[in-house]
Amino acid sequence: MATKWIRPTIDTKFHIDFDWWEQNKENFRIYLWSHLCSSCQQVYKSHHGTKDIDWIDIDTALVTRVDALWHSLQTCCSHKPEYITDQTPTIDAIFRVFLANGNLPLSSLELYELVGKQSPRTLLRMLTRGNTRKGIKSVRDK
Repeated sequence: MATKWIRPTIDTKFHIDFDWWEQNKENFRIYLWSHLCSSCQQVYKSHHGTKDIDWIDIDTALVTRVDALWHSLQTCCSHKPEYITDQTPTIDAIFRVFLANGNLPLSSLELYELVGKQSPRTLLRMLTRGNTRKGIKSVRDK
């Protein structure tokens, strides 16, 4: 049975689709490293050689293995004022929001509230027209 295409709205949820990175032979780790703040880039000189680290959830005390680069983005870089600025390209700002929130799906309306760039409809058009950018796809498209 064919899947019916549903027109995305400003409430359609998006996320980073990691399969897109593999299918397009793009290196997610290089791009991830490029979003680190300068102090974290000093700690991790490149995307090579970084390992998963143990992370303890302060609410549940659950220990999980997490990517060291992504962890640095979430716990350090995303809390700095220069993480998303007026000069940050919109698609990079959206990507950084997903990095900071652990890739939890967000709508273009929610992204607009967090990024403050363009309008929800413009962000929706940016995310749905033409080629997929930086692996950001609707959750339904996966």
